[in-house]
Amino acid sequence: MALDPFATPIDRRGSASTKWNRYAGRDVLPFWVADMEFRAPEPVIAALHERVDHGIFGYTDTPVGLTEATLAFLDARYAWKVEPEWLVWLPGVVPGFNLACRAVGERGDAVMTAVPVYYPFLDAPANAERRRIDTRLVLDGGRWAMDFEALEAALTPDTRLFMLCNPQNPTGRIYERAELERLAEIAARHELVLCSDEIHAELLLDETRLHLPIATLDADTARRTITLMAPTKTFNTPGLSCAFAVIPDATLRRRFRASGAGLVPGVGPLAYTAAEAAYRHGEPWRQALLQALRRNRDRLQGTVDALPGLSMTRVEATCLAWIDARGLGLEDPHGYFESQGLGLSPGRQFGEDGFVPFNFACHEAMLEEGLARLRRAVEGRVDAASHRRSG
Repeated sequence: MALDPFATPIDRRGSASTKWNRYAGRDVLPFWVADMEFRAPEPVIAALHERVDHGIFGYTDTPVGLTEATLAFLDARYAWKVEPEWLVWLPGVVPGFNLACRAVGERGDAVMTAVPVYYPFLDAPANAERRRIDTRLVLDGGRWAMDFEALEAALTPDTRLFMLCNPQNPTGRIYERAELERLAEIAARHELVLCSDEIHAELLLDETRLHLPIATLDADTARRTITLMAPTKTFNTPGLSCAFAVIPDATLRRRFRASGAGLVPGVGPLAYTAAEAAYRHGEPWRQALLQALRRNRDRLQGTVDALPGLSMTRVEATCLAWIDARGLGLEDPHGYFESQGLGLSPGRQFGEDGFVPFNFACHEAMLEEGLARLRRAVEGRVDAASHRRSG
């Protein structure tokens, strides 16, 4: 009988896991990176076994079956009719950010993004000798949103590219059609190219909302958009590096490809195999995953809501909660929680001090222990502050 991947813990210590190695030999539980604790879908594992049994792992072209499966997936999920030549396969979306920055504009031009955001966004412009302009997300009715007036005011004549993260990492927002239309209108008026990271598009936790790829709004928006997607976050295969860009415009696509010439390696045969199996056969596993993530999100939300000094907005997508710890009065929340046995990421890495992201894609026992440590850490901080005041 197959094990339930969402109820059966797997010990990853000693497996060279980046997530777990960070705290090797220390009593610190890792909740810091979007790497799930769940066994990958059985069809993916079976396909990998079959490919390994073939025994030869030479240079590999993109399998025709993977292209067909990807186009069918985009059509079924978003009614997006993508042509095969629009696809550019990549060993991850992060190389895609960097290629986009190199492909658009010239050295010294500006790239804009909205912070807080997945931290490779913050590094990519400088890697391409571009300037970075940040516009800040704001809380609006309990949801993180773009401040379009501030965004447009911050644009400069040499801004060439806007880097969008949708669903938004780390805040967990799913942008709605009206927001994407507003951004697309600004991009058209200022002749901006859009690079849209949509790697979390299939991890939708809010059942009342749908993901909308910004490139599907209209033909002009499609013409100016580089969309980055991958199966790796959804099906927990991040170590099998495989992603793709959808670039309808031929000139932009040529520049994107050329910007990686000699620098970006091809995708390996096992990564291709896993991607095709995930898109063809992974949907039942994904649906079970979403149920597990929703349970964990709600458990985390209830704990945070009950603790003084902490708050978080409801996570609509991704497996990450963006926890506001500013109410604890800590100079370094990340360091404090780490000292209390909780391995989180520093908010400043995402462009926002005072916050910590919490990856809740784990088994119940690990989550419960993490929540217990979170409670003890906060209660210890509050008790210490109370003692200082009374003293």
